[in-house]
Amino acid sequence: MALYEQITDNHNKFLESLRHRFLDEDRKAALQRFENIGFPTKKDEEYKYTNLKEITEKGYNFFPKESHNITKEQLEQLHLGEENFDWITFVNGKLHKELSKVSIENVDFLSFNYALNDEKHREVFDTYFNTIASNDSAFTNLNQAYCKYGFFLKVPKNVVIEKPIHVFYISQNQEENTFYNTRNLLIVEEGAKVEIIESHHNFDSTYVLTNSVTEIFTHPNAKADWHKLQNDNDTSYLIDNTFAKQEKDSLTTVNTFSFGGKLVRNNLDFIQNGSNINSFMNGITIIGKDQLVDHHTAVHHNFPNCESYQNYKGIYNGNSHGVFNGKVFVDKIAQKTNAYQQNNNVLLSEGATIDTKPQLEIFADDVKCSHGCTVGQLNEDALFYLRARGISKKEAQALLLYAFANDAMQNIDIEPLKEKISKLLAEKLEVDIEF
Repeated sequence: MALYEQITDNHNKFLESLRHRFLDEDRKAALQRFENIGFPTKKDEEYKYTNLKEITEKGYNFFPKESHNITKEQLEQLHLGEENFDWITFVNGKLHKELSKVSIENVDFLSFNYALNDEKHREVFDTYFNTIASNDSAFTNLNQAYCKYGFFLKVPKNVVIEKPIHVFYISQNQEENTFYNTRNLLIVEEGAKVEIIESHHNFDSTYVLTNSVTEIFTHPNAKADWHKLQNDNDTSYLIDNTFAKQEKDSLTTVNTFSFGGKLVRNNLDFIQNGSNINSFMNGITIIGKDQLVDHHTAVHHNFPNCESYQNYKGIYNGNSHGVFNGKVFVDKIAQKTNAYQQNNNVLLSEGATIDTKPQLEIFADDVKCSHGCTVGQLNEDALFYLRARGISKKEAQALLLYAFANDAMQNIDIEPLKEKISKLLAEKLEVDIEF
């Protein structure tokens, strides 16, 4: 049975499995919106370069087995050497405290499912939950109808969380293709600060489809950094929907590093809701074979004296396919806006393709906005320069590609993460780099 039929058939069973029922009507309404919209096809402008049939024509298990045999040694291989980090580990949708380490205090840090069951968080959910996630998207509506797994974090006023938090989503011991709808809610109150790292890992040969929705609320003078490390196996599909709403004088960063997964779609939406806001989006994509990574970004400049910065780099080999569609909207009152958007790509083989479309919609007259994209091969003069100094052609190519991608991670201030990304770059490019 294809995914669409399974969604409606499984929903009543899913609702009956929940302990909390206060969202039942909202879930039913979301499912109805999904049914009205249906999965996007290549006839839809937003998905004209991304064919989802490979995903939607498969069948999936909506109720993953909770049992697993993940070892701590396997988990250690996923870590970044972050001895001083905190981390939480979800296996088959369930939070496992024995595989997690949480030392932070004076914050509300819970599994999403637990937070839904906790009466004291009801007002917070009424205020924030699903207020910035789009109701026009099939995948966000589907997530709202089925969300259960994920985490809730509220950082109180002026609390600075010194240690980065790494969130692991792991699927293992599943005999059937499995469907996860993960949901994350991050609230960073005035003057607070937090850094999150998110990664997904499928340990099985069966397919995993993850439909994730994250809502980030950054209050005045607060700082939130979210780093997405996408390096899953070839039987993994990820639809990631991230929405960030910022208040005055805040800074929010979302970095997306895409190295693995069969098909990855990243929808990233920033909403600026005050003046003197800074929004940063950086991405590095290195894929091959028949992988597809699609980045769709949007920044809504709604107030004056704000900045946004987008820098996405892509390296494509084999028969891989990349997509970048970046939109910047500048409202008529958003004077003194400074918006930068750049997408640069290198194609390493004849079978590799990239579709890139930067867009600006500006209704203010006193702004600095720029966008651009490049698609090409390596610089032959630079390649000749390196080879003339005794460096092999393969190594020279890899060094140039490493330098090409490297500037997209300059704003990472978590050293173990920066080192991990550098090592992944070196591995993908098959070059020895000393750190």
